[in-house]
This record gives sequence, structure tokens and C-alpha cells, in this order.
Amino acid sequence: MNSLTRRQLMTQTLALTAASVPVIAADTAPAANPPRQPLKVLVAGAHPDDPESGCGGTIARYSSEGHSVSIVYLTRGEAGIAGKTHEESAAIRSAEALKACKILGAKPVFAGQIDGSTEVNAARYAEFFKFVEAEKPDVIFTHWPMDTHPDHRACSLLTYQAWLKLGRKVALYYFEVDLGEQTSLFHPTDYVDVTTTEAAKRDACLAHESQHPVGGFWTEYHQPMLRFRGMESRYKLAEAFVHHNQSAGGGLP
Repeated sequence: MNSLTRRQLMTQTLALTAASVPVIAADTAPAANPPRQPLKVLVAGAHPDDPESGCGGTIARYSSEGHSVSIVYLTRGEAGIAGKTHEESAAIRSAEALKACKILGAKPVFAGQIDGSTEVNAARYAEFFKFVEAEKPDVIFTHWPMDTHPDHRACSLLTYQAWLKLGRKVALYYFEVDLGEQTSLFHPTDYVDVTTTEAAKRDACLAHESQHPVGGFWTEYHQPMLRFRGMESRYKLAEAFVHHNQSAGGGLP
């Protein structure tokens, strides 16, 4: 009996190995992950420009991925322009909010309270809940409650109460604004990469011309915040959030 050469032995081994590998037909290959179901996202901010500066990049990401976003403005910024009456300021800042929402692909909703005179009481809780309930959200974002601005704190509490009345079934996230100046004690649990949507966030913030974003809240606070949160999360640019640990998880882009 002739002995096999090393080359003949390797050839036979490779042939047997190939024969043992099953062939998967195209119609029996594992199915791809099903597409993500569209979400309804609600962002509640105290004034025009708060939702845009706090999570505008995330809003733009939701919109670009086919989700529905509603921005609920607690006030119309009535006290936000020096030298203007409340009516004049409300008209200017509402128009700016509409422009910003168009940039971000979001629907604006105005909740009817007055800038600088917001209230948190039983009647206001019930009133605000109707705005939130009507949007049927899967995910809610609002101000972090530790904030120097009373309107921001009011918006946070009103939103929190609405989340409770929804049975705590909705994902709840808090955003930050003007870190170091307004929001404090903010320790993020989650980050969203907004590198690709930074331009939309910037344009939405710059739409609020009456608030002097260049040299003000945009260039002094939110541009540096995007870079800082990006360094923390190892993205180029990021927005940071605190997830309420008793709410549903996930839901972020």
C-alpha cells in the first residue's frame, strides 16, 4: 500500500472539510432585524430656544430617522426682549420658534403660560397634562429640575407630574441648558451622538435672533457643551441626558 504524500493528505482533508459545511440557500438565510417602529417624541421647554439648545441635535436625529417630534413650549417668551411689551415679545419669539421647529422637523405646541410668571399648582398640573396626553408620547424630554431659572423648574415639575399620570410607562429624560450658569448638579446617564445634526441644532438656535445666540447662549454655552459632552462620551459632538430610572428604558436615537 502506497503511503500518502503530505500534499495529497492536505488536499483530501480540505475536500472533506468543504463537503461538511452546510450550504444556506438565499431564501433560508437569517432575516435582517425588522425596522424600528416610529416613535412619538415630546420635548417640553419653558421658553422658545430651550428645547432647541437643550436637545436640538437629538430632535433632528429623531426627525431624520422618521420619528414624530412635538415641542411643547410652556411660554411664548413674553418677558424675553428688553423694551418690548409682552404681546410684542410673544409674537417675535413665537415666530422664531416656528422657524426653529421647521429646521428641526418638529411640531410646535404652545401651552399658554406667561414667561416670568409660570405657575405650578393643581390647575396648572391638570392643564399641562392635557397637552402631554394629547401627543401620546413614547419618549419625553424636559428640563433638569435643578436650575436657576424658575420657569425651567416649573416646566420640569409640570412634565414630571404628567409622566406620573401617564403611569410611568413612558421613557423620561432630562436635558441641560447653559451648564454652569443655569443647570447644576447634572450627571449624565446617556449621550446621543449629534455630530451629523449639529448644523441643524445650530441653525435652530440661531433662528432665535432676539436672544442674541451669537456671543450669547449658543457660542458661550452650547457649542462648548457639545464638545465637552463629546469628549466624555467619545463622540465628536454629543448631547447629554439623565434618564429617570423608574421610567421605560431606551428610545434614544
